[in-house]
Amino acid sequence: MNKIFRINTDNVITLLLIVDHQKAQALKQICLSLLLLLTLGNSYAAQSTTKPTYTQQASINSEESRMWITIGERRFAATLADTDAAREFSAMLPLTLDMDDLNSNEKKFDLLNALTKNTYQPGIIHNGDIMLWGSRTLVVFYKTFNTPYSYTRIGHIDDATDLSRELGHNNTVIKFSKD
Repeated sequence: MNKIFRINTDNVITLLLIVDHQKAQALKQICLSLLLLLTLGNSYAAQSTTKPTYTQQASINSEESRMWITIGERRFAATLADTDAAREFSAMLPLTLDMDDLNSNEKKFDLLNALTKNTYQPGIIHNGDIMLWGSRTLVVFYKTFNTPYSYTRIGHIDDATDLSRELGHNNTVIKFSKD
């Protein structure tokens, strides 16, 4: 009753290669997923640690950090941020700028001279934020919205309640001054 089993070794080797390839593909997918999670985690951690708070943005000396923004007959008090760009901008005052409307949420003006950049991703732009986009574009925001863009903080209008109504959706002349 001896039975002889004949095994085709070519089929066995092919079957083993298929199984190993499937394991390798699964392992590759797991590694790629872990790499993606680590990258997203590091990106979030870097973004959250570089985001300044409003207490970090304002200078302690109120006279040095105070600026006035005049639109038509309406005057708004603003607090300058504690950044090199804000100090450089303050040294340029008084300035009267004909600012272009962009996206019905901001006024922008390209300055002649570049300011020092210290960019971060705020995630949310607030009504009354005054930012620098790139090194030359001054932006006054009059609506609150989410953003993926990076900016350098220049300051913030202290009470921007009526800012949107004063600015409208057309180009606007805005005067920035220290007094």
